Amino acid sequence: MIKKERIISEFSELVAIDSPSFGEREIADLLKNKLLHIGFHVTEDEAGKLFGSNCGNLYGFLKGEISGTPILFSAHMDTVTPALGKKAILKADGRITSAGDTVLGADDVAGLVSILEAVRSIREDGIPHRSIEVLFTIAEEPYTKGSKAFNYSNILSKEAYVLDLSGKVGRAAFTAPSILSFKATVKGKASHAGFAPEEGIHAIAIAAKLINQVPLGRVDDDTTINIGTISGGEATNIVPEICKIEGEVRGFHHDKAIKYLHDIKGLFQTGVEEFGASLEWEETVNCIAYETDVNEVTAKRFQEACERIGVKAEFVKTFGGSDCNTFVANGISGIVLANAMNMVHSCDEYTEVDELMKCTEIVKELMISRM
Repeated sequence: MIKKERIISEFSELVAIDSPSFGEREIADLLKNKLLHIGFHVTEDEAGKLFGSNCGNLYGFLKGEISGTPILFSAHMDTVTPALGKKAILKADGRITSAGDTVLGADDVAGLVSILEAVRSIREDGIPHRSIEVLFTIAEEPYTKGSKAFNYSNILSKEAYVLDLSGKVGRAAFTAPSILSFKATVKGKASHAGFAPEEGIHAIAIAAKLINQVPLGRVDDDTTINIGTISGGEATNIVPEICKIEGEVRGFHHDKAIKYLHDIKGLFQTGVEEFGASLEWEETVNCIAYETDVNEVTAKRFQEACERIGVKAEFVKTFGGSDCNTFVANGISGIVLANAMNMVHSCDEYTEVDELMKCTEIVKELMISRM
């Protein structure tokens, strides 16, 4: 039986642990002990060594009694800033918030708690279940670095349920975008802005003209482009030699997103040459777009699980990336489940006890599914 008070207690316990990206050691040690106590075989990889982190990804396997391939459940262990000294405050109406000066950390503690409580209740009640795999990842927030470093030859599952989506429980994202980031460094020529401005090549002015030519915002139905930071210059009396511009492209169609990225690069390359400047360009593919068929087993299993507990399933698109992008890229069909987290990445973040209960019930139904 799923226990409300245990969910609240465990949520508060995990929230209180500082677990910034690349600093998940304390929460990982606690989660490892919890998984072992439930009955999982647990291993930790060395992904953290790639990033100077103090912790790796946690993988757990629990053999089940129901035939069929295992099912993978995943949530990430890190939180965004400000996250040091988090505290869960339970309101009379069942809402849980932070004290207001940090994020709450429901992203993604709500997912961790739902997975743990679902398995725990099944084991306590002696209910037959599928073989279960769990993957608790490090460094999801900085573009899924932890899950990208995991060795997927260890995974037996063909389906993954990633608990990492805002919104009402019952919602599931079946598609997510490619996320491509870029850094353009315009290099001009410094000179004294008062005595010899004509001898300089003004990097900031060039960058401004080029940025003005980049289509920004929602450039079509399934692609967005943003330039988020611009920096440069040394002093008000120096024609700036350097200007750095950073941005991203997101799109549900990977090839089209790549084309937009390369068009931006071409625009900058041609533009700087016209002004006698030069360009340094860096680009990174952070996530690759995917779309999971809502008529196939992964989505159908979720839909049936929702129906069994009286929750309406809703399949949506998301413009956010998650570890599910990585799973799909490694041949695992996946969807991202809403897991009772709201207003994430802000100090107004909150969860609700009733929604945490519903999320746990859905996860439990997925684990005992005979579909």
